[in-house]
Formats: sequence, structure tokens, C-alpha cells
Amino acid sequence: MRRISTEVVIDASPGDVWSVLTDFERFPEWNPFIVKAAGRVAVGEQLDLTFRQASGRHMGIKPTVVAAEPGRVLRWRGRLWLPGIFDGEHIFELSERPEGGTLLVQSETFAGLLVPFTQKVVRETVGRFIDLNEALRTRVESGAGKTA
Repeated sequence: MRRISTEVVIDASPGDVWSVLTDFERFPEWNPFIVKAAGRVAVGEQLDLTFRQASGRHMGIKPTVVAAEPGRVLRWRGRLWLPGIFDGEHIFELSERPEGGTLLVQSETFAGLLVPFTQKVVRETVGRFIDLNEALRTRVESGAGKTA
């Protein structure tokens, strides 16, 4: 098992961050990592996601939403091929900071037989998470997705 985690502080409310993070239709406008996303953000729903890898190649997965608490957490589980080969649980956690703004923690736990052989991919994924975090911060702080 291997876990990676990144974080970013966004100068906006958790609700504003959530609005942009779950507006899948607009991902192609700003998201450098998850370049296409479709599906309902609700527990039990299957998402259709396309990731841009560090190499520039695209990879599609269809994970299942396992937690969706507006303004707090979005979590999905997916797998490559069969269960136990290369599974991942992706989490976006949002928390309001006492001094204002939102702390976003983006993490993934990888498990399965291939994990020991995928260290390069896992390392590159940390960089892609950072790219997404910064793009999300820029998008939210620019006022896109502002809630009333």
C-alpha cells in the first residue's frame, strides 16, 4: 500500500471551492490533470474520468463515488483491470481555516499487486496533484464558481 498527499490553501470558502471542484463540465477549461469528467457527485455513482499523465498520454477510469459531503469531502475508488491488481482511493478534503480560506488536501492510497512496480508513476502523480491544486486555487480565487 502507498499513500501520497498534497495540500493547498485557497483564499475562498469551502463552498466556493466545492462548486468549482464538482463542476465537471468545466474541467477542460482549467484542470491540467483530470481533463474530462462526467457523472453525478453522489455516493454509489460511477464517474467517467480522463487523466492527463506526466507523459501527456491520457488514461480513462470509471471510479465509484464512496463519499460526497458538499464543502467537506469527495472520495472515489477505482481500479485498473481487476480488483487487487492496482486499486486507488482518491480523496479531496476541504476544511475551513480559522484565519480564513480553505485548506484542500488531495490524497490517494494505492493498493494491489502492481504497487511495488509503479513507483515512478506514483511519484509523477504527486506532481500532477500539485498542478491540479494550483490550477484549482487560481480558478476559485479568480471568482469562478462563486456561491451566493
